[in-house]
Amino acid sequence: ATAINKEDSLSFVQLHHAGRRSPKDLIGGQPVSSGVDEKMDSRAMTTGEVEDMVEAFIAAAIRSEKAGYHGVELHGAHDYVLCQFLNAELNVRTDKYGGSLENRSRVLFDIIDGIRARCGADLNLAVRLSPERFGMKTSEIVEVYGRLVDSGKVDMIDMSLWDCFKAAGDEDCDGKPLIDIFANLERGDTRLAVAGKLYSAADCQRAVDAGADIVAIGRAAITNHDFPRLAKDPAFAMRTLPVPRATLRAEGLSESFIGYMGNWPGFAEAE
Repeated sequence: ATAINKEDSLSFVQLHHAGRRSPKDLIGGQPVSSGVDEKMDSRAMTTGEVEDMVEAFIAAAIRSEKAGYHGVELHGAHDYVLCQFLNAELNVRTDKYGGSLENRSRVLFDIIDGIRARCGADLNLAVRLSPERFGMKTSEIVEVYGRLVDSGKVDMIDMSLWDCFKAAGDEDCDGKPLIDIFANLERGDTRLAVAGKLYSAADCQRAVDAGADIVAIGRAAITNHDFPRLAKDPAFAMRTLPVPRATLRAEGLSESFIGYMGNWPGFAEAE
Protein backbone atom coordinates (compact mmCIF):
# COMPACT_ATOMS: atom_id res chain seq x y z
CA ALA A 1 0.00 0.00 0.00
CA THR A 2 2.80 2.42 0.89
CA ALA A 3 4.57 1.89 -2.43
CA ILE A 4 1.39 2.44 -4.44
CA ASN A 5 0.14 5.40 -2.43
CA LYS A 6 3.40 7.33 -2.67
CA GLU A 7 2.98 7.36 -6.45
CA ASP A 8 -0.33 9.20 -6.03
CA SER A 9 -2.32 6.14 -7.10
CA LEU A 10 -5.34 4.48 -5.52
CA SER A 11 -4.57 1.16 -3.83
CA PHE A 12 -7.18 -1.59 -3.54
CA VAL A 13 -7.11 -5.15 -2.25
CA GLN A 14 -9.36 -7.70 -3.94
CA LEU A 15 -10.80 -10.07 -1.33
CA HIS A 16 -11.93 -13.51 -2.44
CA HIS A 17 -12.53 -17.05 -1.29
CA ALA A 18 -12.24 -19.68 -4.02
CA GLY A 19 -14.85 -22.02 -2.55
CA ARG A 20 -15.20 -25.17 -4.64
CA ARG A 21 -12.37 -23.96 -6.88
CA SER A 22 -9.84 -24.17 -4.03
CA PRO A 23 -6.99 -26.59 -4.89
CA LYS A 24 -6.94 -29.44 -2.39
CA ASP A 25 -3.15 -29.52 -2.27
CA LEU A 26 -3.15 -25.85 -1.33
CA ILE A 27 -5.83 -25.86 1.37
CA GLY A 28 -5.05 -29.32 2.72
CA GLY A 29 -8.62 -30.56 2.75
CA GLN A 30 -11.95 -30.79 0.97
CA PRO A 31 -13.13 -27.58 -0.72
CA VAL A 32 -16.27 -25.96 0.66
CA SER A 33 -18.99 -24.10 -1.17
CA SER A 34 -22.60 -22.99 -1.01
CA GLY A 35 -23.64 -26.49 -2.05
CA VAL A 36 -22.35 -29.95 -2.89
CA ASP A 37 -20.43 -30.38 -6.13
CA GLU A 38 -19.51 -34.03 -6.61
CA LYS A 39 -17.41 -33.33 -9.70
CA MET A 40 -15.19 -30.89 -7.81
CA ASP A 41 -15.56 -32.84 -4.56
CA SER A 42 -16.77 -29.86 -2.57
CA ARG A 43 -19.14 -29.98 0.36
CA ALA A 44 -21.71 -27.46 1.51
CA MET A 45 -20.70 -25.13 4.33
CA THR A 46 -22.67 -25.29 7.54
CA THR A 47 -24.53 -22.15 8.52
CA GLY A 48 -21.91 -21.54 11.17
CA GLU A 49 -19.11 -21.85 8.63
CA VAL A 50 -20.82 -19.31 6.38
CA GLU A 51 -21.06 -16.90 9.29
CA ASP A 52 -17.38 -17.48 10.06
CA MET A 53 -16.55 -16.75 6.43
CA VAL A 54 -18.48 -13.48 6.60
CA GLU A 55 -16.41 -12.51 9.63
CA ALA A 56 -13.20 -13.49 7.79
CA PHE A 57 -14.04 -11.17 4.88
CA ILE A 58 -14.75 -8.33 7.30
CA ALA A 59 -11.52 -8.98 9.20
CA ALA A 60 -9.58 -8.93 5.92
CA ALA A 61 -11.08 -5.55 5.06
CA ILE A 62 -10.08 -4.22 8.48
CA ARG A 63 -6.50 -5.44 7.96
CA SER A 64 -6.42 -3.87 4.50
CA GLU A 65 -7.54 -0.54 5.91
CA LYS A 66 -4.93 -0.69 8.67
CA ALA A 67 -2.27 -1.44 6.06
CA GLY A 68 -3.13 1.81 4.31
CA TYR A 69 -5.14 0.70 1.31
CA HIS A 70 -7.72 3.10 -0.08
CA GLY A 71 -10.28 0.38 -0.65
CA VAL A 72 -11.24 -3.27 -0.97
CA GLU A 73 -13.15 -5.15 -3.64
CA LEU A 74 -15.30 -8.18 -2.86
CA HIS A 75 -14.85 -10.71 -5.66
CA GLY A 76 -18.33 -12.03 -6.35
CA ALA A 77 -17.64 -13.14 -9.93
CA HIS A 78 -15.91 -15.98 -11.83
CA ASP A 79 -17.38 -18.82 -9.77
CA TYR A 80 -15.58 -17.84 -6.58
CA VAL A 81 -17.48 -18.48 -3.38
CA LEU A 82 -19.70 -15.37 -3.35
CA CYS A 83 -20.67 -16.19 -6.93
CA GLN A 84 -21.32 -19.78 -5.84
CA PHE A 85 -23.86 -18.52 -3.31
CA LEU A 86 -25.62 -16.49 -6.02
CA ASN A 87 -25.73 -19.60 -8.24
CA ALA A 88 -29.23 -21.10 -7.91
CA GLU A 89 -28.09 -24.30 -9.63
CA LEU A 90 -25.48 -24.99 -6.96
CA ASN A 91 -26.98 -23.22 -3.97
CA VAL A 92 -29.92 -25.36 -2.94
CA ARG A 93 -29.52 -24.59 0.74
CA THR A 94 -32.54 -24.50 3.04
CA ASP A 95 -31.08 -22.06 5.58
CA LYS A 96 -31.06 -18.26 5.43
CA TYR A 97 -28.34 -18.34 2.76
CA GLY A 98 -30.26 -20.35 0.16
CA GLY A 99 -33.47 -20.35 -1.85
CA SER A 100 -34.60 -16.91 -2.95
CA LEU A 101 -32.25 -14.42 -4.58
CA GLU A 102 -32.48 -12.34 -1.42
CA ASN A 103 -31.21 -15.29 0.60
CA ARG A 104 -28.56 -16.32 -1.93
CA SER A 105 -27.18 -12.78 -1.91
CA ARG A 106 -27.42 -12.46 1.88
CA VAL A 107 -23.79 -13.48 2.42
CA LEU A 108 -22.63 -10.65 0.15
CA PHE A 109 -24.76 -8.03 1.88
CA ASP A 110 -23.81 -9.33 5.35
CA ILE A 111 -20.16 -8.78 4.44
CA ILE A 112 -20.89 -5.30 3.10
CA ASP A 113 -22.84 -4.36 6.23
CA GLY A 114 -20.03 -5.63 8.45
CA ILE A 115 -17.35 -3.71 6.58
CA ARG A 116 -19.33 -0.49 6.71
CA ALA A 117 -20.01 -0.95 10.42
CA ARG A 118 -16.41 -1.67 11.38
CA CYS A 119 -14.26 0.22 8.88
CA GLY A 120 -13.88 3.93 8.37
CA ALA A 121 -16.23 5.87 6.14
CA ASP A 122 -13.30 6.77 3.88
CA LEU A 123 -12.58 3.16 2.93
CA ASN A 124 -13.76 2.61 -0.64
CA LEU A 125 -15.82 -0.54 -1.14
CA ALA A 126 -16.29 -2.26 -4.49
CA VAL A 127 -18.08 -5.44 -5.57
CA ARG A 128 -17.21 -7.52 -8.64
CA LEU A 129 -20.00 -9.46 -10.35
CA SER A 130 -20.45 -11.76 -13.36
CA PRO A 131 -23.69 -11.25 -15.33
CA GLU A 132 -23.46 -14.55 -17.22
CA ARG A 133 -21.93 -18.04 -16.94
CA PHE A 134 -21.23 -19.77 -13.63
CA GLY A 135 -24.96 -20.24 -13.05
CA MET A 136 -25.61 -16.51 -13.21
CA LYS A 137 -28.76 -15.05 -14.74
CA THR A 138 -28.40 -11.53 -16.09
CA SER A 139 -31.82 -10.54 -14.77
CA GLU A 140 -30.83 -11.60 -11.25
CA ILE A 141 -27.53 -9.75 -11.41
CA VAL A 142 -29.40 -6.63 -12.56
CA GLU A 143 -31.49 -6.98 -9.40
CA VAL A 144 -28.41 -7.42 -7.20
CA TYR A 145 -26.82 -4.42 -8.92
CA GLY A 146 -29.87 -2.31 -8.07
CA ARG A 147 -29.84 -3.41 -4.45
CA LEU A 148 -26.15 -2.55 -4.16
CA VAL A 149 -26.83 0.92 -5.53
CA ASP A 150 -29.86 1.41 -3.30
CA SER A 151 -27.90 0.37 -0.21
CA GLY A 152 -25.68 3.43 -0.54
CA LYS A 153 -22.83 1.35 0.91
CA VAL A 154 -20.89 0.50 -2.26
CA ASP A 155 -18.66 2.96 -4.09
CA MET A 156 -18.06 0.91 -7.23
CA ILE A 157 -19.61 -2.07 -8.99
CA ASP A 158 -17.12 -3.90 -11.17
CA MET A 159 -18.88 -5.86 -13.92
CA SER A 160 -16.72 -8.63 -15.34
CA LEU A 161 -18.36 -9.03 -18.74
CA TRP A 162 -15.71 -11.21 -20.47
CA ASP A 163 -16.54 -9.23 -23.61
CA CYS A 164 -17.95 -5.78 -22.91
CA PHE A 165 -19.66 -5.44 -26.24
CA LYS A 166 -21.12 -8.91 -26.77
CA ALA A 167 -24.87 -9.38 -26.86
CA ALA A 168 -26.34 -10.71 -23.64
CA GLY A 169 -27.14 -14.39 -23.85
CA ASP A 170 -30.29 -14.34 -21.71
CA GLU A 171 -33.42 -14.31 -23.87
CA ASP A 172 -35.11 -11.61 -21.80
CA CYS A 173 -32.27 -9.18 -22.60
CA ASP A 174 -33.33 -8.93 -26.27
CA GLY A 175 -29.76 -9.16 -27.54
CA LYS A 176 -28.63 -5.90 -25.93
CA PRO A 177 -24.87 -5.51 -25.43
CA LEU A 178 -23.92 -6.36 -21.86
CA ILE A 179 -22.25 -3.00 -21.31
CA ASP A 180 -25.42 -1.17 -22.37
CA ILE A 181 -27.56 -3.12 -19.92
CA PHE A 182 -25.52 -2.06 -16.91
CA ALA A 183 -24.43 1.39 -18.06
CA ASN A 184 -28.07 2.38 -18.51
CA LEU A 185 -29.16 1.32 -15.03
CA GLU A 186 -29.64 4.02 -12.41
CA ARG A 187 -26.54 4.12 -10.22
CA GLY A 188 -26.53 7.49 -8.47
CA ASP A 189 -23.05 8.17 -7.11
CA THR A 190 -21.93 4.55 -7.48
CA ARG A 191 -19.21 4.14 -10.08
CA LEU A 192 -19.47 1.48 -12.80
CA ALA A 193 -16.33 -0.38 -13.86
CA VAL A 194 -16.35 -2.82 -16.76
CA ALA A 195 -13.93 -5.52 -17.87
CA GLY A 196 -13.87 -7.77 -20.90
CA LYS A 197 -11.64 -7.73 -23.99
CA LEU A 198 -10.44 -4.16 -23.51
CA TYR A 199 -7.14 -4.54 -25.32
CA SER A 200 -6.48 -1.09 -26.75
CA ALA A 201 -6.92 2.60 -26.06
CA ALA A 202 -9.77 2.57 -28.57
CA ASP A 203 -11.50 -0.30 -26.74
CA CYS A 204 -11.26 1.59 -23.45
CA GLN A 205 -12.56 4.79 -24.99
CA ARG A 206 -15.47 2.90 -26.53
CA ALA A 207 -16.38 1.52 -23.09
CA VAL A 208 -16.27 4.98 -21.53
CA ASP A 209 -18.33 6.37 -24.39
CA ALA A 210 -20.89 3.61 -23.71
CA GLY A 211 -21.32 4.91 -20.18
CA ALA A 212 -18.72 3.19 -17.99
CA ASP A 213 -16.95 5.31 -15.39
CA ILE A 214 -13.90 3.06 -15.12
CA VAL A 215 -12.29 0.43 -17.34
CA ALA A 216 -10.67 -2.62 -15.76
CA ILE A 217 -7.96 -4.47 -17.64
CA GLY A 218 -6.36 -7.86 -17.13
CA ARG A 219 -4.45 -9.28 -20.09
CA ALA A 220 -3.60 -5.81 -21.34
CA ALA A 221 -1.96 -4.99 -18.01
CA ILE A 222 -0.09 -8.30 -17.95
CA THR A 223 1.39 -7.79 -21.41
CA ASN A 224 2.06 -4.08 -20.85
CA HIS A 225 2.52 -3.15 -17.18
CA ASP A 226 2.26 0.57 -18.02
CA PHE A 227 -0.82 0.22 -20.22
CA PRO A 228 -2.57 3.29 -18.70
CA ARG A 229 0.36 5.53 -19.64
CA LEU A 230 0.76 4.00 -23.08
CA ALA A 231 -2.99 4.28 -23.72
CA LYS A 232 -2.66 8.05 -23.76
CA ASP A 233 -1.84 7.37 -27.41
CA PRO A 234 -5.27 6.70 -29.03
CA ALA A 235 -3.64 4.24 -31.42
CA PHE A 236 -2.03 2.10 -28.72
CA ALA A 237 -2.92 -1.59 -28.36
CA MET A 238 -1.56 -4.35 -26.15
CA ARG A 239 1.11 -6.72 -27.42
CA THR A 240 0.06 -9.35 -29.92
CA LEU A 241 -0.46 -12.83 -28.49
CA PRO A 242 1.26 -15.15 -27.85
CA VAL A 243 3.79 -13.11 -25.88
CA PRO A 244 7.40 -14.32 -25.60
CA ARG A 245 8.18 -15.40 -22.05
CA ALA A 246 11.27 -13.20 -22.07
CA THR A 247 8.97 -10.24 -22.67
CA LEU A 248 6.78 -11.22 -19.72
CA ARG A 249 9.88 -11.44 -17.54
CA ALA A 250 10.90 -7.98 -18.69
CA GLU A 251 7.43 -6.76 -17.70
CA GLY A 252 8.22 -7.85 -14.14
CA LEU A 253 6.20 -11.06 -13.94
CA SER A 254 7.44 -13.83 -11.66
CA GLU A 255 8.33 -17.25 -13.00
CA SER A 256 5.37 -18.75 -11.14
CA PHE A 257 2.95 -16.31 -12.73
CA ILE A 258 4.46 -16.81 -16.18
CA GLY A 259 4.02 -20.54 -15.71
CA TYR A 260 0.40 -19.99 -14.72
CA MET A 261 -0.26 -17.82 -17.78
CA GLY A 262 1.25 -20.60 -19.87
CA ASN A 263 -1.91 -22.56 -19.06
CA TRP A 264 -3.99 -19.94 -20.87
CA PRO A 265 -4.27 -21.11 -24.50
CA GLY A 266 -2.43 -18.80 -26.87
CA PHE A 267 -1.25 -16.31 -24.24
CA ALA A 268 2.45 -17.11 -23.74
CA GLU A 269 4.86 -18.68 -26.18
CA ALA A 270 6.02 -22.17 -25.31
CA GLU A 271 9.50 -22.50 -23.85
